[in-house]
Amino acid sequence: MDQIFDKLQSVSDRYDELNELISDPEVIADTNRFMKLSKEEGSLRETVDAYNKYKAVTETLDEDQIMLKDKLDDDMTEMVKDEISTLEPQKAALEDQLKILLIPKDPNDEKNIIMEIHGAAGGDEASLFAADLYNMYVKYAETQGWKVQIIDEADTEVGGFKEIVLMITGDKVYSKLKYENGAHRVQRVPETESAGRVHTSTATVGVMPEEEDVDIKIDPADIRTDVYRSSGAGGQHINKTSSAVRMTHLPTGIVVAMQDERSQQQNRVKAMNVLKARVYEYYKEKEENQYNAERKSAVGTGDRSERIRTYNYPQNRVTDHRIGLTLNKLDKIMDGDLDEIIDALIVSDQADKLEHLNDDQA
Repeated sequence: MDQIFDKLQSVSDRYDELNELISDPEVIADTNRFMKLSKEEGSLRETVDAYNKYKAVTETLDEDQIMLKDKLDDDMTEMVKDEISTLEPQKAALEDQLKILLIPKDPNDEKNIIMEIHGAAGGDEASLFAADLYNMYVKYAETQGWKVQIIDEADTEVGGFKEIVLMITGDKVYSKLKYENGAHRVQRVPETESAGRVHTSTATVGVMPEEEDVDIKIDPADIRTDVYRSSGAGGQHINKTSSAVRMTHLPTGIVVAMQDERSQQQNRVKAMNVLKARVYEYYKEKEENQYNAERKSAVGTGDRSERIRTYNYPQNRVTDHRIGLTLNKLDKIMDGDLDEIIDALIVSDQADKLEHLNDDQA
């Protein structure tokens, strides 16, 4: 634990330094620097608060142990022992909390996301399942106080989606929905199946952090922009103006279509933000020499054998195969009750990272 305490003390020292800096008039006058330092100070606050509580509890326990060595009357001895029995579990809990807080944070956790849902293996039934997943995430977002915007969609005649692209904005969206990357498998009797046989279909979900101010420059010459008339609801405005925008990044072949806004200029701005995010993600993964592997791992081909989760309708059961979690409440989960699954995935991820943290310090 000594190495952990050394690190905690350095975090505490940095926190004190940041508080001095953000009180400096020169720093306050520099808006960008002030915002950057304030954000860093906020990110350390929880760790420092827990560390201060831990030090206070430890100090009290040490004092209690010293007092027990002195000659105390029976009532005082009993009082000190009661305090020790109360504080020792608190100390253990704070140690566990501090270990988790020291796990390196994903720099994308605070970001909004772009989510892509594709109907994959299974034809019409796969597209209908893609629509079910879309509704599930929208309902979950509502419980979190997040905002969902449809960026692009390609629907099917049966009421499903070949593809639907969303932007989900709010507090720590990526930190929770990043675990949804992959192939989702459904087992159920399709409405069109007269014999009542259970079919297996899949839809894929891709989750990318939104990159508003990415460190990447896209040459305008590498972008082909097409404008066209929006489809869907909107009345005469949509019929008369070409407000929809499609951008193609020629070097990578990445295409972004945007028709969410009435103004062509607004659609251009939003399309460029999404394009930047996709191009940034593409090159980041390519630089790490893991693009193909990560793409297959994160989104998959939609093959029935590639799945992170199975939704079994006849048995009202959902199974997340990565952590072996099975819940018999598919109806509630499809209604947006994802907390139990996502919390379990976060705990599993933290346990893995904590194990590596302990290995590094061994």
